[in-house]
Amino acid sequence: MAGTRSAMQAMDRLPGCPPLHRHRVKRAFDIVGSLGLLAIFGPLMLVLAWMVARDGGPAVFGHRRVGADGRSFTCLKFRSMVVNSAEVLERLLATDETARTEWLATRKLRNDPRITPVGRFLRKSSLDELPQLINVLRGDMSLVGPRPIIDDEVPYYRACFPFYTRCRPGLTGLWQVSGRSDVDYVRRVQLDTAYVVGWSFWTDIGIMLRTVRVVVKGSGAY
Repeated sequence: MAGTRSAMQAMDRLPGCPPLHRHRVKRAFDIVGSLGLLAIFGPLMLVLAWMVARDGGPAVFGHRRVGADGRSFTCLKFRSMVVNSAEVLERLLATDETARTEWLATRKLRNDPRITPVGRFLRKSSLDELPQLINVLRGDMSLVGPRPIIDDEVPYYRACFPFYTRCRPGLTGLWQVSGRSDVDYVRRVQLDTAYVVGWSFWTDIGIMLRTVRVVVKGSGAY
């Protein structure tokens, strides 16, 4: 869709696509769901925080992401990378052409040298994203929605970016249940746009149920 005729056809539907971040039923579902999940996973989160912090770094990592209406917010995750991850990535991309090509295409690395042993387990199991339940409760994110992006990723959305900004980013979403890191970025934009255009409450319920299966299988997670 991004930058194609399909994207322009999608833009024709933008005026009739109400902002999902103002939908009361969706917000109520987020509040009730995040409180329930925090109650269930709270003890596990304390254990994981201890495991991550054993190397001397912080347990929780905050990164600026683009949210609803284009506003930025601090997205929380359990830290899965070494403390000097920025320097490690810079050196890798400067010396490894294959890694640089993969990074530019997906913003992901299948064999990422920045990830710690504990972090690899957290990513494979998706447990690194549990702190985002706090983001959901605060209203930065939704339980279901587009994957939160950084400013550098906005150009990838091209004509479809206005759809992204009409919804809070999600703890899970169509991208996460449709291949995750095995899906290229163009397809990811298509999925995010399709979610906003075709949203219903039952769509969110279906994605949540599919997420359980994907997490158990570990599909596309690295």
